[in-house]
Amino acid sequence: MRIAVPAEVKNHEYRVAITPVGVAELASHGHEVYVQSGAGLGSGISDQDYVAQGARILDSAADTWATGELVLKVKEPVASEYGYLRDDLLLFTYLHLAADRPLTEALLNAGTTGIAYETVQLPNGLLPLLYPMSEVAGCLAPQVGAHALLKAQGGRGVLMGCVGGVDNAKVVILGGGVAGQNAANVALGMGADVTILDTDLDKLRMSFWRYENRVHGVVSTRLSVREHVLSADMVIGTVLIPGAKAPKLVTNEMVAAMKPGSVLVDVAIDQGGCFEDSHPTTHDDPTFTVHGSTFYCVANMPGAVPNTSTWALTNATLAYAVQLADKGWKRACREHHPLALGLNTARGAVTCPGVADAFGMDCVRVDEVLD
Repeated sequence: MRIAVPAEVKNHEYRVAITPVGVAELASHGHEVYVQSGAGLGSGISDQDYVAQGARILDSAADTWATGELVLKVKEPVASEYGYLRDDLLLFTYLHLAADRPLTEALLNAGTTGIAYETVQLPNGLLPLLYPMSEVAGCLAPQVGAHALLKAQGGRGVLMGCVGGVDNAKVVILGGGVAGQNAANVALGMGADVTILDTDLDKLRMSFWRYENRVHGVVSTRLSVREHVLSADMVIGTVLIPGAKAPKLVTNEMVAAMKPGSVLVDVAIDQGGCFEDSHPTTHDDPTFTVHGSTFYCVANMPGAVPNTSTWALTNATLAYAVQLADKGWKRACREHHPLALGLNTARGAVTCPGVADAFGMDCVRVDEVLD
């Protein structure tokens, strides 16, 4: 199979969808790998590094997309890339379609088969291709939030902690999954007073043992969310429903009642965000203000640390990419149910219930498409 890796074009997106190790693995299976010139530079990977492992370098995005039967990306296609979509193309990337109607319609109109990293799901509920980027985004959230808390940045002028005789910053984390646990770990290390809210008691119990009861675990209800948000210096939203829009847990009214200069970091922004006032921002212009509180809603947070993110992502996606290339998407999905759950669009139809529900579209069952 011809596998193509275009350069990412999203604002300050320095990741790339494959490492030289990934190229070598795919080449060893007899596949041809094409990489757009310069695609890896942001991650510290040169064209020569790819060529040394058997890749071929193409000069333009148009040539790269046109050459690939399977296109590997990091982020979802943006409007300037919609013209590259076609009906014989298999696209394997983060899609986050439930928060992006224009892209959903572009994929359906083109007839492109889209498999989303974020909805590949193991029987135990784990999202293996979302996991590494959730780790990265969770670790970054307290860092960017702490910066936004500085008075010079419009924040409350509160240090996260570690000063005797002064209250530590109160950090409230909505969601105790991978991103939430990593956010708690970093915030705790910075000296903050950390609380995790979740509806899953097992996750709260895990945080109890993991952090030796130094992180407060609270069952998430409308009342408990409101109570803790209003007392917070920083709120980090990490709530995720696979393939569907994130629930809006923090309302505009709550933000109006928060401490002036408080900070809200919406890690769930790729799925629409879990704060009512959230909208996607960029690394160039990462924040905006609502009722005196600062919102950070960058939709590609892990792109800021590409040397870590690119390798972590390829570690997770490579085995699945090999299956798709070796077997073709239909056979691979038939034989590996977690991969079938990643199928979001095929033959002009939506195959992910969460996406269909978000836009009131019909949903075709995956097994019907595979048959």
